[in-house]
Amino acid sequence: MKQPLAVIMTCYNRRDTTLACLRALYQQTKPFDVYLTDDGSSDGTSDAIKASYPQVHILKGNGNLFWVGGMRLAFAEAMQRGYEYYLWLNDDTILEPGTLEHLLAIYRGLSEHGHSNSIVVGSTKDPLTGKPTYGGAVRSKRWYSNKFEFLEPSELLQECDTMYGNCVLISQFVARKVGNLDAAFIHSFGDLDYGLRARKLGCSIWVAPGYIGTCTKNSVRNSWADTDSPLLERLKKVVQVKGFPFKPWTVFCSRHSGPFWLAYWFLPYIRAVIGYKNLAASPTFAEKT
Repeated sequence: MKQPLAVIMTCYNRRDTTLACLRALYQQTKPFDVYLTDDGSSDGTSDAIKASYPQVHILKGNGNLFWVGGMRLAFAEAMQRGYEYYLWLNDDTILEPGTLEHLLAIYRGLSEHGHSNSIVVGSTKDPLTGKPTYGGAVRSKRWYSNKFEFLEPSELLQECDTMYGNCVLISQFVARKVGNLDAAFIHSFGDLDYGLRARKLGCSIWVAPGYIGTCTKNSVRNSWADTDSPLLERLKKVVQVKGFPFKPWTVFCSRHSGPFWLAYWFLPYIRAVIGYKNLAASPTFAEKT
């Protein structure tokens, strides 16, 4: 029997991490179905999932889908079956007990107050330091309008501009209006773009109170932003899939940065040259999965 909620995931070659995520997920009390893209893992991830969680719908990738492509494939499969709710879940996110019930209750409360076209975002913290990592995002008030900053959760619901896709509850109304993640993106920007497109279409995005689980924040070490890396290495990495590849970054800037988007477009490449060691490792600027 189809459940009212579909959990959307993607993974690649981190079997134990993915299994830990699923273990916490299956401790939730609310019923759900899981659609998971295994993007060509060679470490036995699919076999391990089948052995422990045979009810998971596993879709196969070719190794080149990355985060956006993998999530897009699983999301498309689930949307064909018409669920009431969809939960994006990063496979390195460990949910607290009762998270699904908590997020669904928040959405129902919003819907009762006329906000049926709503997205509810869960915030995560680092399992070791307890520091905030991912969740809702607001556009920076600084001149650099393409920078999105983490919105720390409080005891109250907060509205935000967009979100990082680690734990995101999307209603069927939003899914029908916005559709899937945009195929223009490969690894980064797809989650931020989805939220920004949703807002433009009249949807609202809300950060749930408190934290829903843990997720380690990506480091800038050995990335295009690490000033300890040679300049040539930084320049190579900034245009790679997990940096700022030209085509997706152009789509994002031209779509969301206003009439002077070209000026913003140059900034990450300039930063790769000069270095920016303290750059926050959000999914916009660093590896997401």
